[in-house]
Amino acid sequence: MNDQVARETASSELSKDPLFGAAILKLSFIRKDMLNTPGFTFVYNGTLRELGITDGQVDRFIKKHRDALVAHLEKSGRP
Repeated sequence: MNDQVARETASSELSKDPLFGAAILKLSFIRKDMLNTPGFTFVYNGTLRELGITDGQVDRFIKKHRDALVAHLEKSGRP
């Protein structure tokens, strides 16, 4: 298995984790320097409630999987 296939497989597995969506959401707002906007706060807090997860869990997920998350954002054309 080449590196590209391995990365895509890992990304696919990560995307099944409920923390993945919240991490992508938060990281995309961080990258746009919009983390402290009311829109982000409203959507993000609703996402956390809906998924039954905490901000701390999302932060740990981002820390552990940052490279894969950034690669996903870039592949999808998000800033």
